[in-house]
Amino acid sequence: MTTLLYTDPAFARHETPRNHPECAARMASVETALSGPQFAHLDRRSPTPAPYEAIAACHPSSYIDTLTAAIPDSGMIALDADTHVGPHSFIAARLASGGVINAIDAVMADEARNAFIASRPPGHHAETAHPMGFCLINHVAIGARHVQKAHGIGRVAIVDFDVHHGNGTQDIFERDASVLYVSTHQSPHYPGTGAPTERGVGNIVNLPLSAGTVGAAYRHIFDTVAMPAVRAFAPEFLILSAGFDAHADDPLGDIRLLEDDFVWITERMMEIADEFCGDRLVSCLEGGYDLAALGRSAAAHVATLAKA
Repeated sequence: MTTLLYTDPAFARHETPRNHPECAARMASVETALSGPQFAHLDRRSPTPAPYEAIAACHPSSYIDTLTAAIPDSGMIALDADTHVGPHSFIAARLASGGVINAIDAVMADEARNAFIASRPPGHHAETAHPMGFCLINHVAIGARHVQKAHGIGRVAIVDFDVHHGNGTQDIFERDASVLYVSTHQSPHYPGTGAPTERGVGNIVNLPLSAGTVGAAYRHIFDTVAMPAVRAFAPEFLILSAGFDAHADDPLGDIRLLEDDFVWITERMMEIADEFCGDRLVSCLEGGYDLAALGRSAAAHVATLAKA
């Protein structure tokens, strides 16, 4: 079986201010990186928008209504200092969440063993009722709820290797023992959450990293803490918040990972998927703001997912 790739031109139409790091050029970087002959075998698909009820499984109706009412007919508005929306922003966010849902449905139907959603805006900072950190709705959270409700999956693990803590994902699931959330992230750093003492109901595993952490140190922490935590949970489905802003070249972080480290993380996650999930794994793009490093890292990640 092949690897699925979900993306859409609509993701480039989500507007952010000039020189904003979360820009449409990110999509072009990933698409160019995945256009080479080594990726010709990918099953490329366009997502469908996440339905209202799937979003409402993680975000209250009042929040969804407030967010949709804020979308301008033209121009751009700021929801906070970092997070902006234009006329096409909410449909892009719905397509990103829809891509996760589509990928889950396809993987559960054995159309592929795994999938990558190359999308924007990212989602892991979106809390239950609060947009922030470039994020409007939480794609991986919506996917986790979908695989539980639509496919009867009991235990879902979300592993987040973005340089920033996914406070939104933690906020949505911190009282739900059926979802494990594991995050490696720089600390202290935006958004200021993610301390090891934030454990939810025992289902939150935060692994803060000091600025300057290199690949060898990262791998040691991941192997000795993250991997045992996921194995102990024994997930039935695995979702990745795939942020590539922990790359050494990224302007928004100070972790020193390289492409080989993202290959290693991906291989370790594929081991978990093979051991517990029948190979079922869905990965969704989060951060990554140096365009060249993002393209190389995403290509390394997808090439590893696609290995037989």
